[in-house]
Amino acid sequence: MMEDCPETPPPSAERDVDLPWCAPKPATEDRRAPDLVRRIMASPSYRAGDDDVDFLDRDDMRGVRLMLDYQKAETLLQAHGIAHSVVVFGATRIPEPARAAAEVAARAAALAQSPGDPALQDALAIARRVADKSRYYDVARAFGRIVGSQEGEPGNRLVVVTGGGPGMMEAANRGSHEAGARSVGLNITLPHEQYPNPYLTPDLCFRFHYFALRKLHFLKRARALVVFPGGYGTLDELFETLTLIQTRKILPVPVVLVGESFWRRAFDVDFLVEEGVIDPEDRDLFWYAEEAEEIWDGLQRWYQSAGRELTGAAPEVLADR
Repeated sequence: MMEDCPETPPPSAERDVDLPWCAPKPATEDRRAPDLVRRIMASPSYRAGDDDVDFLDRDDMRGVRLMLDYQKAETLLQAHGIAHSVVVFGATRIPEPARAAAEVAARAAALAQSPGDPALQDALAIARRVADKSRYYDVARAFGRIVGSQEGEPGNRLVVVTGGGPGMMEAANRGSHEAGARSVGLNITLPHEQYPNPYLTPDLCFRFHYFALRKLHFLKRARALVVFPGGYGTLDELFETLTLIQTRKILPVPVVLVGESFWRRAFDVDFLVEEGVIDPEDRDLFWYAEEAEEIWDGLQRWYQSAGRELTGAAPEVLADR
């Protein structure tokens, strides 16, 4: 005989009577039992896999970590409606002009105390050269404001993306922040602590474990690469992007080198052509600029010439090849 349907369903979590496993075996039944249970529950094997950092750090869990490194940033960028980016690279060692000038004054004062010290002479000379380049902090900041003013609507947002550090990257994020726009930082875990610059959108500053996944996210939504004077890290990202464009592994995007006098010495592309290690057409994969408006106008002209849009619907930059 069928029972009548109960008037109310059972509670979702609570019970009137606990199930047998809701309490450990008592010492009254086996005096060793509580200690044995504590030892079992303290063992790493009992820890849930997604809560076990030591397990996730194992060498054979690298595939899982790679997936997480990619997916967290991807999920949040999509949630914020970010479709396109202008990637800005540049030296972390080039500060804003006031700080650069203060460093020159400090170096000059130190040298005045020991005028014959060659190390102090070199330090002052370098500080002066950094101060000369610090004007690009203002250029990057102004450029960040321009891009930030073009942010757009959810699902079609254009944002500044940097490595999240100080110097030129800070300047671009700062300008975008001043424009009231979102600003993205792709930080990386390093042996020494790396702090994000303060002008990033808190929900859009990511810390990657793997350089490879960080590089992927730099270019996945990139509509342009703007490169200020910088060192090894800047050169790494520049040359990798140029290689991907050269081989057409990615859809070509404009590449702008800001500060022609610096880049002519740091990267002698004519020498590479003359030596036959790149083709003459590879010299045209980038151009030089000096000022923020000049950079932005150049990007607009590039997209008009290519018959494409800087924002709006377009194929993924990263080709699935």
